[in-house]
Amino acid sequence: MDVVHRYFDAFNTGDIDAMLDCLTDDIAHHVNEGQVRTGKGLFRDFCQHMSRCYAEQLTDMVVFATPDGTRAAAEYIVNGTYLHTDAGLPAAKGQIYRLPAGSFFDLRAGQIARVTTYYNLADWIRQVGA
Repeated sequence: MDVVHRYFDAFNTGDIDAMLDCLTDDIAHHVNEGQVRTGKGLFRDFCQHMSRCYAEQLTDMVVFATPDGTRAAAEYIVNGTYLHTDAGLPAAKGQIYRLPAGSFFDLRAGQIARVTTYYNLADWIRQVGA
């Protein structure tokens, strides 16, 4: 479960390389809306895109793990600012949002092999004033 905490610590400091260090080479990244991305290269591309469009900090983090250490989950609040318009979404004007979210993980050999993230997109759109 330490790897999940390291992953989120890296997220909160904007350290994409440290996030990548937490992942297996064949990471399966399931985003809330869209296709599954496989591999660290696509994960890096996603993170760079997100960093350009959003400034986010995760708070109120609670992490759960199975006794055998192969699965974990986290619940948290995304505190963000919408910086740059993301394709297909409302125009960015520096809107601030606060959004409950969760992530689910498969863990293998001390690394994250799958991450699936969920949040309420309709709530986010309402908050940024579509």
